[in-house]
Amino acid sequence: MRLLIQRVSEASVSIGNDTVARIRTGLLVLIGIKKDDGRAEADFLLEKATQLRIFPDENGKMNRNVMEAGGAMLIVSQFTLYGNCRKGRRPSFDLAAPPEQARDLYDYFIAAARRGPAPVECGVFQASMQVRSVNDGPVTLWLDSDELQKPQRQVTHGA
Repeated sequence: MRLLIQRVSEASVSIGNDTVARIRTGLLVLIGIKKDDGRAEADFLLEKATQLRIFPDENGKMNRNVMEAGGAMLIVSQFTLYGNCRKGRRPSFDLAAPPEQARDLYDYFIAAARRGPAPVECGVFQASMQVRSVNDGPVTLWLDSDELQKPQRQVTHGA
């Protein structure tokens, strides 16, 4: 799973002339889902994203997460995050999850995010959307579950 995260002063998603989601201060989270992704990757990346200390504190130092900054999250599905452009001129999307699998995990990710303290808005899965954002900083980060060190589980042995 891949997340492209932007710290924004505002962001919105429109379909045609209708705005379907909008946030002010917060995170624009573009989410790409790979064929072998599951809930463990979603939980891990959601935790990582919501705890990133990328908002300024009273001294201007990036020291607050989205909740501490009073921000919201706008989550948008984007299968093109798994576009492979190594060969030829047309991207290959072979690693991206098929729509049915991706929708289930996208819905799971949103539901899990909504259980957190930050307000959550979202795009419309598989819709042709116009995403507008004002990147604050600019701050843009890439999180990839394959490239991040996941916490090790402690094994306890019974006596």
